[in-house]
Amino acid sequence: MTGPMPRVALYARYSSDNQRDASIEDQLRRCREYADRQGWTIVDSYSDLAMSGASLIRPGIQELLSDVSAGRFDMVLSEALDRISRDQEEVAAVFKRARAEAAEVAGYPQAEDRAGALPGHLTVGRPYASGCSSERPLRSQRW
Repeated sequence: MTGPMPRVALYARYSSDNQRDASIEDQLRRCREYADRQGWTIVDSYSDLAMSGASLIRPGIQELLSDVSAGRFDMVLSEALDRISRDQEEVAAVFKRARAEAAEVAGYPQAEDRAGALPGHLTVGRPYASGCSSERPLRSQRW
């Protein structure tokens, strides 16, 4: 992105009752730290607790999508793109919707970026190359 520093929304999700609310805070903290290092302005954060990533029918992601349509921010930042959805078609739909509003969707850090970027580097605009599939390690297995 060029020009003024982007306004960023953070998104976090965990899918299992075996995980805990701290998982959300850990994800958001990592994203906040990254955004702060970039000098980006965080305008809001959204989350879905103990909800599957198999569908976009989740209150947090629906609110985020509504706000992206309203132009509240320039970028959605998530720990990994599989936090947005485990379904690549749905991730692509979120990318398309964000792009229509001149926004980006990014996952950071990508623990296993199969597109070839080094782990821990920002992944933007590559929904199919980002490895958001059931083959990815569970969030509880990362770091």
